[in-house]
Amino acid sequence: MKQKIEVVRTLLDALPFIKKFNNEKIVIKYGGSAQTSSDLKEQFAEDIVLLHIVGIKPIVVHGGGTSITKLLADLGINTQFVDGQRVTTKEVMRIAEMVLSGEINKEIVSLLNNHGGKAIGISGKDANFLEARAKDFNNFGYTGIIETVNTAIVDNIIDDGFVPVIAPIASSSTIGHPGFNINADLAASQIAIAMRARKVLFLTDTKGVLNKDMELFTNLSIEQTQALKEDGTINGGMVPKVDACIEALRGGVKKAHIIDGRVEHSLLLEILTSSGIGTCIEL
Repeated sequence: MKQKIEVVRTLLDALPFIKKFNNEKIVIKYGGSAQTSSDLKEQFAEDIVLLHIVGIKPIVVHGGGTSITKLLADLGINTQFVDGQRVTTKEVMRIAEMVLSGEINKEIVSLLNNHGGKAIGISGKDANFLEARAKDFNNFGYTGIIETVNTAIVDNIIDDGFVPVIAPIASSSTIGHPGFNINADLAASQIAIAMRARKVLFLTDTKGVLNKDMELFTNLSIEQTQALKEDGTINGGMVPKVDACIEALRGGVKKAHIIDGRVEHSLLLEILTSSGIGTCIEL
């Protein structure tokens, strides 16, 4: 009986958040260990399906850098990074699109459907959902910066009761152009702004934003986050994630979260519990 009461208490703890976020769009950037561990994949799918069933509108934006790098290595194709971003040659672009829009996107869609959800996978090329320009062609090749997010296709997917799963490949206005490889964190930020999402969440392989003693910051303002960047507390791979958070907040998203995707059911813990598990950044 005691265990049953605990289950009820957990449900009651979630109820205010279910009410609060009902009918709200939440963008989730899916990557890291959560995308490579079989158990975590299953739990991620369960979380997304549950959020959808209780009336929240999740929008999944996924990465796939590790899989791209592995396939490039298997094919003997060199790949380089500058400031943490991949240099995308035309050859690398073909592989990136194959992995992101094909293998990974369809795996996530299948997982969600197999767990009782209804998901549709697209890339940014579909209906010109994402239109981009070159970040710096001489140094980065076909790595792009999003210029336009045409929301109609994703709005239609959501209105029809499906979960959109988006691969961060963008189209170009130039006929015959291979398109652009987009950083998934930055894609999630831009999509959250354009879709007027309530929240954006980034799944990572750390607890969140940590201080110099490796302790978690549970809440930060934009000003505090900028100061932590300036003094070097936030560094390395965390910098583009907090930059994406700040960009989203300045674009009208109410809260941005960086959470540990290695934790079981991390999405539900962050969205539907009073304590949460990661770092929340807000205005």
